Amino acid sequence: MVLQEKVGTATAPAPRRAVLRGTIQVLGELLITAGVILLLFVAWQLWWTNVESDAKQSQVIKEFAQDLGSAAPAPSATPAPPAAAQDFGKPVVGTAPGHAGTIGIMYIPRFGPTYTRPIVQGTSQDVLDTLGLGHYSNTAMPGAVGNFAVAGHRQTHGAVLDNIHTLVPGDKIYVQTKDGYYVYVFRNNQIVMPSRTDVLEPVPTQPGAAPTESYLTMTSCNPRFGAEERIIAYALLDSWRPAAAGPPAEIAAQVAAATGRS
Repeated sequence: MVLQEKVGTATAPAPRRAVLRGTIQVLGELLITAGVILLLFVAWQLWWTNVESDAKQSQVIKEFAQDLGSAAPAPSATPAPPAAAQDFGKPVVGTAPGHAGTIGIMYIPRFGPTYTRPIVQGTSQDVLDTLGLGHYSNTAMPGAVGNFAVAGHRQTHGAVLDNIHTLVPGDKIYVQTKDGYYVYVFRNNQIVMPSRTDVLEPVPTQPGAAPTESYLTMTSCNPRFGAEERIIAYALLDSWRPAAAGPPAEIAAQVAAATGRS
């Protein structure tokens, strides 16, 4: 009796163990599949969306350069430095294009010698996910008194503002439009919650204040791999020059490379 009881105890759970092993195996395979899918999604987000957006943005810049036509002279990659700064008077302020229309190109030397990104009207998903920096349509145009504000992704869809946190006070930010070149100087950045729309006011963060200066405000997600906050970069207009005067010497090579007009 004792022997029979031991044998029964050893053999009875065998079917249950087989079922348990099978269940664990299926769960393991499902977890592996889910992991592979997650990795593919991350690769798509962080790599392929950038590849697609870079290609589209390059096309937008090419079309912008073609639209310039003969309005501006072809820039030289190595112009002679001016003897003295010229005063070109008040900046020309262009008219905002329709949705997804191209305003111009932004150059930020701090982000590297090849950083050239199109500025496109609107901040909806179809613009930000594909075309580059999106202009908040209810804010000023480049050179105008008030707040010229743009938005851009930080890690995906071209990562147009990935290095926004590296800006140092005094860094220059150049905006090229068909009318000319606007030179903004970075002042400071700020981390805010997504609800802080007052950063888009004509005087940033000061609702109701009347602007007397020309601001550039750039907004992106924060932290780099999250979207819980927003990082805001503020700059002030320092100078401008008409298209006929050619680009500032500091970005002449970038302009020539970007527009193909060397």
